[in-house]
Amino acid sequence: MAERSLRGSRLGALSMETDDNVVPSERRITTYLCPNGHQIELPFSVEAEVPPVWECRCGAEAKLQGGGADVEVKPVKPQRTHWDMLLERRSIPELEELLQERLTLLRESRGEKPKKKKSA
Repeated sequence: MAERSLRGSRLGALSMETDDNVVPSERRITTYLCPNGHQIELPFSVEAEVPPVWECRCGAEAKLQGGGADVEVKPVKPQRTHWDMLLERRSIPELEELLQERLTLLRESRGEKPKKKKSA
């Protein structure tokens, strides 16, 4: 119903806003040099903080031309996997016990007979 009520209307087609009295920010062109020989030129506002590195289209890290000192590398935490988080909460024997319980439930739901534990 809503589609039919808007059909033929020019709602959103015309904007009442104009570019009168709008002054764009002053810009400067910065150049980044890629180790693979690519050159990247980007416009930044004169008020903006220019990043010292930029990712090139080839995936390499391009450095700001005339950037001066090398970029300080921040220490990165190793990514925790699901297994790491699980081991923080449960021990290996607890996990083995839970696995056996779940396998028993699964086998019972399929109608299989429970397997006897082997004595060591």
